[in-house]
Amino acid sequence: MLKDREVGSGPEGVGALEDRGVAASFAKVPTPGPPTASSAGTIGAPGRSAEAPTSRTKSGFGANKDAAKTKSGGRPIGYMLLFLTVIAAIVSMGIGRYPVPLADVVRILVSRVVPLPQQWPAIENTVVLNIRLPRILGALLVGGALAVAGASFQGLFRNPLVSPDILGVSSGASVGAALAILVSTATVMIQIWAFCFAMAAVGLTYFMGSRVKGNPTLSLILAGIAIESLFMALLSLIEYMANPQNQLPAIIYWLMGSLNAVTMGELTVAAVPIVAGIAVLLLIRWRINVVAMGEEEAMALGVDTKRLRALVVVCCTVVTAAAVCISGTIGWVGLVIPHIGRMLVGPNHKVLLPVTVLLGGSYLLIIDDIVRTVASVEIPIGILTAMIGAPFFLYLLSRGRWGWA
Repeated sequence: MLKDREVGSGPEGVGALEDRGVAASFAKVPTPGPPTASSAGTIGAPGRSAEAPTSRTKSGFGANKDAAKTKSGGRPIGYMLLFLTVIAAIVSMGIGRYPVPLADVVRILVSRVVPLPQQWPAIENTVVLNIRLPRILGALLVGGALAVAGASFQGLFRNPLVSPDILGVSSGASVGAALAILVSTATVMIQIWAFCFAMAAVGLTYFMGSRVKGNPTLSLILAGIAIESLFMALLSLIEYMANPQNQLPAIIYWLMGSLNAVTMGELTVAAVPIVAGIAVLLLIRWRINVVAMGEEEAMALGVDTKRLRALVVVCCTVVTAAAVCISGTIGWVGLVIPHIGRMLVGPNHKVLLPVTVLLGGSYLLIIDDIVRTVASVEIPIGILTAMIGAPFFLYLLSRGRWGWA
């Protein structure tokens, strides 16, 4: 039996395998060129066959170049993103229809910790603390949640096109919110119904996917596509039955996504499952590296892939459902941001997941600043994320810049 220090059943062992260039699922094999003398000698020489894959294959999750990139630049980039996120949040508190000087914003925030004589208008207290602070914190929380869920799903399913709603969480939340609006319940009930239906949709997806024999990952994705189509059909039926005077506009507006109605109380409730889910994903992020190398490799390293898959799915579902409850449907964040993170720090999830949290939060914060200042009427944030995310993703496709290949 191989010892733990030789194979590595923990984070250190996985890191050692990554540094040695273990081939992963997102490996890209270049088209071989004309044979050279050195390559011909290598192929024909006995005992050298194990070197050929190393020289021709680039691992998305374990190549030496990517490992060196992660070790050398991951931590400084993370600190820089954290600093920029804090600066962006402070600056955003002064941006809006009622501009607040940056010096007053800083004094208002400091006055909540250290008593200061009030030398600013009282209305600025209300604007900064009661209106903009919950909205800014909501943008950071929702953006980070969607981004880390997308990165975790892409690593778990070994698919670069996977987004947080691949298992039907967004469609389930949409049906729950639409039903709540249809029966004219309060805002808190809309959020509760959205969360419950989102969890039910993913639970149904996981149940159906687990009953299909064959590749468990592929079965789960296909079941998610089917369940999502079913819930979208139910959503269309609800929209058809809704009152076009008040209920239908409310449903459509919720589906487009917005942060303008977020309150500190709602944010506090939603932050509990979001922070808990992100914390668990950050604790097990090294195991996602193992699963991303393939089912057989993960099992050889002693990882229970079935339990790990279930844990990641539950955490990502809880995080996404809680985020969608307070913001509505916001697309493309969980699909595009993980690709940008890989381009910055490489595909190692030990560094990638914390970076995607910061990237997603700051990205959605900037988008929210734009939608509430660019026009006389606030634009739903989901529209702008799609208008920016889709062209950028097409640019990545055209340039072949995936971040792992």
